[in-house]
Amino acid sequence: MLTTDPYDDDHLRDECGVFGIYGHADSSALAALGLHALQHRGQEAAGIVTYDGEQFHAHRGLGLVSDNFSNKDIIASLVGHSGIGHVRYATTGEVAIRNVQPLFADFEFGGLAICHNGNLTNSYHLRRQLVRRGSIFQSTSDTEVIVHLIATSLKETVEERMVDALRQVEGAYSLVALTQTGIIGVRDPLGVRPLALGKLGDAYILASESCAFDIIGADFVRDIEPGEIITIGAHGLKSLKPFGRHRRRFCVFEHIYFARPDSVVEGLSVYDVRKRIGAELARESSIDADVVVPVPDSGVPAALGYSVESGLPFELGIIRNHYVGRTFIEPTDQIRHLGVRLKHSANRGHLAGKRVILVDDSIVRGTTSTKIVDMVRNAGASEVHMRISSPPTSYSCFYGIATPERDKLLASRFDIAGMTKFIGCDTLAFISIDGLYRAMGEPARDPAAPKFCDACFTGDYPIPLADHDAGKVSTQLSLLSETI
Repeated sequence: MLTTDPYDDDHLRDECGVFGIYGHADSSALAALGLHALQHRGQEAAGIVTYDGEQFHAHRGLGLVSDNFSNKDIIASLVGHSGIGHVRYATTGEVAIRNVQPLFADFEFGGLAICHNGNLTNSYHLRRQLVRRGSIFQSTSDTEVIVHLIATSLKETVEERMVDALRQVEGAYSLVALTQTGIIGVRDPLGVRPLALGKLGDAYILASESCAFDIIGADFVRDIEPGEIITIGAHGLKSLKPFGRHRRRFCVFEHIYFARPDSVVEGLSVYDVRKRIGAELARESSIDADVVVPVPDSGVPAALGYSVESGLPFELGIIRNHYVGRTFIEPTDQIRHLGVRLKHSANRGHLAGKRVILVDDSIVRGTTSTKIVDMVRNAGASEVHMRISSPPTSYSCFYGIATPERDKLLASRFDIAGMTKFIGCDTLAFISIDGLYRAMGEPARDPAAPKFCDACFTGDYPIPLADHDAGKVSTQLSLLSETI
């Protein structure tokens, strides 16, 4: 069986999405809607856990939100005025039902469910210590390390135990937890991963992006601060900042690709930022051409910005098929070669005889870019020039983004000339790191104090990589194999 996955792996995969709500009778339905809005952040699995004042209710499953929560009986079974939900892409741990979040455990203080967006960079080290002390793990997810650290803490309250646990972890994370008294939201001390606070009437909401508020008619209140813990319950809302002050290093790739264009993240409209990136790209790498064409869908806002700045017409020269699913075709070499057309097709009338500027958000392995350039040429384009709205992706991410190993990244293997030859375009240009910062409303990047996490471009990792440095990143954490 052939799936579209072999062609999707030429983009960086979104990490995960989290959602939490407290104080609403329809918490499960609203959580499901919120997860629909966050579906772009994870498409392997989805789960919701609610609490009704007496017991917890959970439903978790592999697949899309619609695969798991379109049945009204399932929503009705998730009773309670508070709940949390999660959509998942695997950055640690295999794709199996035991890794689907939210994870749940019974503690001395009662039940707790937790879900996580990000990646812990010392989880292997912590897991080994916990196992030696007698902890029994049920998943291969790094999120379960946090669960065991909470369980083994000698502190009194849930909040104190969570702080105690998080003082031991390294990495990038946004957490949402559900307890018998309310919900808790936490953001890592550098604020690498996003988390926002919203309100719907008297109900409070936590979500990875503001688009999850929009779908349920909630109001955006503010971003959770880096290193902040928010507790929400009968007492109202309480904010703690137990980790001290750190220099903010928000993931710049959220603005380039991961976040939905209609979200406002860290005070900036994602759509507007992407248009400014395209305009900056046009100023840095203009070339005589006839038409600007986005690689849909992620390249559209940047291509619009490029078009306006360059004065060249914008055309949808490539049409994306939004209804691609699994195809039951034997994966012969010929079918694999044609596979990109399952997702993209050329709009020949706007390509034939034209000097085309193709705008995309990034190049990872380069395999899909090669096929798209070939498709545009076969549609009659006289020239194909690629413009990329991020700097070259030369380094792997260890903070919650599923990236290939560095030797699989095209930009780590070739210089610009080599990448141009590999892809088969006439010219290739990326936005500069300083141009990216300008589009974000910042001065040129200060190497001594960068405002963002841009490690995938610069190799400047702001959080220690304990597991990676010890050679433990790819270590299998369990002997149990599951069929899905």
